[in-house]
Amino acid sequence: MKKKIYLLAATLMLSLGAFTSQASTVIDENGKVNKEVVAAMTTEQKQARVDEIKERVNEIKAMDKSSLNKAERKELKSELKSMKKEANALGGGGVYLSVGAIIIIILVLILIL
Repeated sequence: MKKKIYLLAATLMLSLGAFTSQASTVIDENGKVNKEVVAAMTTEQKQARVDEIKERVNEIKAMDKSSLNKAERKELKSELKSMKKEANALGGGGVYLSVGAIIIIILVLILIL
C-alpha cells in the first residue's frame, strides 16, 4: 500500500513539474515571444536571463564552426535567432521617432525660440 502511495505521489510531482517548466518559456514552439511570461518576470529575472543569453552567444562565437555539418550550423543559426528575439523582448526596446514626429518637434522648437 505504501509503495502505491509513493508511486502516485512521485507521478503527480513529476507531471506537475513538467507543466510549470513548459509554461515558463519566453519563446513558444512557433518562435513567437510569450508576452505574459515576460510581463510576469521581475527585473532581476530578466537581467539574469539576458546574461545567460549573452554567455551562450559568446560560447557560440568561440566555437570552431568549420568542423560542423550543415544541419548543426542550421541549428546554431536558428538558436541564435530565437535568442535574439528573446533578448529583444526582455530588453524592452527603445524609443522610436518617425520622420513626421521629428518635423513637428523641430517646428515647435522654432516657434518657441
